[in-house]
Amino acid sequence: MMQEEDLRERIKKVQEGDEKIVKAVEELKRAGIKALKDEEWKVEDGIVLKEGRIYVPEEDLRREIIQLHYDTPIGEHRGRWKMAELVARNYWWLGVTKEVGRYVDRCNVCQRYKNQSEVPAGKLMPNAIPEKPWSYISADFITKLPLVQGYDAILVVCDCFSKMAHFIATTERTSAEGLAKLF
Repeated sequence: MMQEEDLRERIKKVQEGDEKIVKAVEELKRAGIKALKDEEWKVEDGIVLKEGRIYVPEEDLRREIIQLHYDTPIGEHRGRWKMAELVARNYWWLGVTKEVGRYVDRCNVCQRYKNQSEVPAGKLMPNAIPEKPWSYISADFITKLPLVQGYDAILVVCDCFSKMAHFIATTERTSAEGLAKLF
């Protein structure tokens, strides 16, 4: 609580030093009213409030408020929407939700432990068992070999039934059409 009281005093000092806020407060005092637009803006104890929440004009104070609410055991790294709601209960500035979201997105702890939104891959299914030779084959290239007689790669074609393999010398630049002609 001591941090929040100190923060409140610092916000008050910054608001007093901000020319736009000072002019707006002076206009309110000159007009003899305490609120604008149906209680939307008020001045209470020298602090400017918007809809009952403290207006925070300075970037450093905003970051400190987010840290105060987020990097504490009570904050518990709850995520962007709960944090934005927690900060917005007492403080207001233009873009508070976006700024809290950016802060949460950069949080190292949250990035390491956040839930993955991908659906699990499912169970692995075994390949079909071939019933005769050369009905199921696999093909792969071995590349980055030294150049020998103009070839720098090998096409390996393997029969899944008999495990017989054919090795065909080729180049790395073999196209799909060239692959069809090789086998």
